[in-house]
Amino acid sequence: MNYETYLDEVTTLIAENYKLIDAVAIGLVMKAQDAEFFVPHDENAALRTKAQAKIDAKTIYDTYRG
Repeated sequence: MNYETYLDEVTTLIAENYKLIDAVAIGLVMKAQDAEFFVPHDENAALRTKAQAKIDAKTIYDTYRG
């Protein structure tokens, strides 16, 4: 999937898995982007899979929920 679709997938998984409103899930993804979490995903399409999105959603939630 392309980079934007991948970010949408991660955001959706965070919202659904952790019962968050979309705005909060988007905020977590934006924090991760600011911390350059997604740089490898932008450079390597092999990291933009549904399986990786599940892993990244958990990592982002655990790391950036504050």
